[in-house]
Amino acid sequence: MTKFTESKKIKKTTLKRFLRKRAIYYILPNVFFNFLVAYASFQELGYTHFFAGPQSLARLTLPMAIFLPVVLTMDIIKRVIAAIEQESIALTVDSELNRNKFITKLCIIHGFVTGLLVFLCLLLAQHNLSTHYKLNATAMAILDALLAGVLSILFTYLPIRKLRKYLSEPSLIMQEIERN
Repeated sequence: MTKFTESKKIKKTTLKRFLRKRAIYYILPNVFFNFLVAYASFQELGYTHFFAGPQSLARLTLPMAIFLPVVLTMDIIKRVIAAIEQESIALTVDSELNRNKFITKLCIIHGFVTGLLVFLCLLLAQHNLSTHYKLNATAMAILDALLAGVLSILFTYLPIRKLRKYLSEPSLIMQEIERN
């Protein structure tokens, strides 16, 4: 067991409840802090552009769109596996799963795809609007916070969908053997 699993015991729960609770823990600080950072950055200038200027929307949004999915994917998979190892969630993890390789691969894919999608959305928005269009700072801070909230929810549940093929219900025979 890891230090995390030894130090903190988790109550018996279902995977669905566990994920719902983690989603709340992820969404609240991500929305709040991403709004504050964006609002403070953009208010300094009064307005912002998509890619131009000292504080563009892309400079703030793209790193968040890349690193937030990576961090959330890594954290939720590790926490679910730790809860399963503590027998807080009545599931078992396939022993053939190479956890580090699985987590690394999924983190890279999630970060790359999300960053690319946000980048393409920013390019499309800039293409549809004038290149000299000035964006409202408050509206862009709210948009950035909403994106952080959507990513928080999405990357709480999406990694577990991929992990589910390596999870199984413990059989009654195995539970009886473990009790004796």
